[in-house]
Amino acid sequence: MIHLVRGSTLRLYGGHGLTEAWKVPESPLEGSMAGIVAGTGEPLVIDDLSADDRVPVRLRGHIGAYLGHPMRDQNGAVLAVCCAADTEPRHWSAEQGRSVAEAALVGTLLITEQLARYEIDRQRRFLDAVLDSLHDGVTACDEQGRIVFVNERMRRIRDDLGHPGDDLGLLSALRGAHLRDSDVVLQDPNRRNRHYLVDAHPITGPGGRTVGAVQAVQDVTRRKRVERFRTCELAVTTALADAPSIEAAGPRVLEAVVSTLQWLHAELWLVDETAAVVRSAAQWTAPGRSARIEVPADLPYGVGLAGRAWQVGKPLWIRDVGRPQSLISPETAESGSLHTALAVPVREGFETLGVLVVFTDSIEDPEDELLALMSGIAAHIGQFVEKHRVEDLQRQLVRSKNEYLALVGHELRTPLTSISAYTELLREADEKSLVADGPRLLEVIERNTNQLRDIINELMELSALDTGHADVQLTPMDLAEVVRDSVAKTRAAVVGAPLVIDDELPDRLVLPGDRKRLRQVVDNLLGNAVKYSPDGGHIGVTLKADGRAAELAVSDTGLGVSTDEREKLFTGLYRTSRARDGAIPGTGLGMTLSRAVVSKHHGSIELLDHDGPGTTVLVRLPMDAR
Repeated sequence: MIHLVRGSTLRLYGGHGLTEAWKVPESPLEGSMAGIVAGTGEPLVIDDLSADDRVPVRLRGHIGAYLGHPMRDQNGAVLAVCCAADTEPRHWSAEQGRSVAEAALVGTLLITEQLARYEIDRQRRFLDAVLDSLHDGVTACDEQGRIVFVNERMRRIRDDLGHPGDDLGLLSALRGAHLRDSDVVLQDPNRRNRHYLVDAHPITGPGGRTVGAVQAVQDVTRRKRVERFRTCELAVTTALADAPSIEAAGPRVLEAVVSTLQWLHAELWLVDETAAVVRSAAQWTAPGRSARIEVPADLPYGVGLAGRAWQVGKPLWIRDVGRPQSLISPETAESGSLHTALAVPVREGFETLGVLVVFTDSIEDPEDELLALMSGIAAHIGQFVEKHRVEDLQRQLVRSKNEYLALVGHELRTPLTSISAYTELLREADEKSLVADGPRLLEVIERNTNQLRDIINELMELSALDTGHADVQLTPMDLAEVVRDSVAKTRAAVVGAPLVIDDELPDRLVLPGDRKRLRQVVDNLLGNAVKYSPDGGHIGVTLKADGRAAELAVSDTGLGVSTDEREKLFTGLYRTSRARDGAIPGTGLGMTLSRAVVSKHHGSIELLDHDGPGTTVLVRLPMDAR
């Protein structure tokens, strides 16, 4: 038998001719015959177990004979015991002793070899476990370039790349190169760039000959992405900080997004609620890219990716814009080089101010980190837009206050001066003069009193609208009927004058509105068109539905308004230089009141570019309740 010594136990390694009593797989070392051999390190020969004092107490009384020989490892320690045993007493000859000693020697060689293989395998397993637990991918090859080892992380890198990845640095190292923190950028099957840091070195054998190579690869794609994200945020913040307006900031913001995130194309859209469209504010395409991207001037509510993102109020990720169910506008989809698209609403509070859209030429799945970054950038843009809105409003308020102080004083002083002067004339007139001139003087006083009353009434109404004390009752109404009645009244008032009024009105155009106040706006626009056409001419009135908005345009061929005076018309009590030069009567409050009423309807009013002399005023009103 051969027993392996394992700590305090004996393990049966093998044997020949064993009885059932000897076929014990494992037994205590102490109190055994092999324990004596292991303890003394010397051969043990016993002819009769029952008559030898060296036999352990628990074995005394047993009948038999025992011949054991120690088996030592290379360090001299007893690793096993080779023995021969008999169930009857017997005399062990010297030849039998030599046979057991030779068997012990052969067994030692066999066990040592197996233990060495076991130890090598154990160390290999430990090494594999350690290498598999590394965050780096490790590959080794022999001198012929054949791969002899790949750890688990390297297998994942191979899967990500879709190829073995031996060109990262292993083959260069096999040719004698030493790489340390070498940056390598490769594309995966979806054409996304992946970034790696590579260490690679040749393996030198006896005599300095290269017997192989090893490389360690660290995937730093995520780290590089985080760095790009930080760079992108910084670039966007810088672009917004230095820009006077969103129109000026837009291209720089989009350039920062495209260049730092390595996307292909980006667009910024701003919401025009009145017209129910998102309008293109800026776009940017990566330089040197061959994409032909046609961007429309605007997209209706719910149409295209930007319009849809505005409609749903949350980010939209389109994995492949070329698929039939794509929300991309046809012009953009036809470019053929765009695949993944992301649209993020630009919000401030609960209001959607615009939409930020980015495109890339590879197919990518949604990523939470990128969505978070783009949402943060959209929030920066939203804060910028809202901040400049507030600043513009503050400037307008300051300007309006100064104009009110100057113009109100002038407009009120003029009629008051006339009233005071003509009242004094009446007081000083004798009976004959009073009879002759009194009616004329009273007419002037009455006219100036009415003018003064009109100014005060309009100021009070404007103040009530601005402060919210005057309610606008939005109920379904037919705007076409209101415009038609106002046109008829205006035509009747200019009968006999060299003035032509044409209209193009639908039979019905129903929208939520305050009939009385919208009639006031229409009357004011038509009244201005007549008033500022003192020499006659042509007045055109059109009303139509455009998407989700109604558009009312009133044009004339009169005096017109210079470009730099257009916005001032809505600041209160402002009279154009041409109106003042032509001595055309008016308070200058009509357009301000009109804008206040239209704003209460969530609409817009503006002066458009006009071909030839005259003016065109466009009013947009939403056709659905807000």
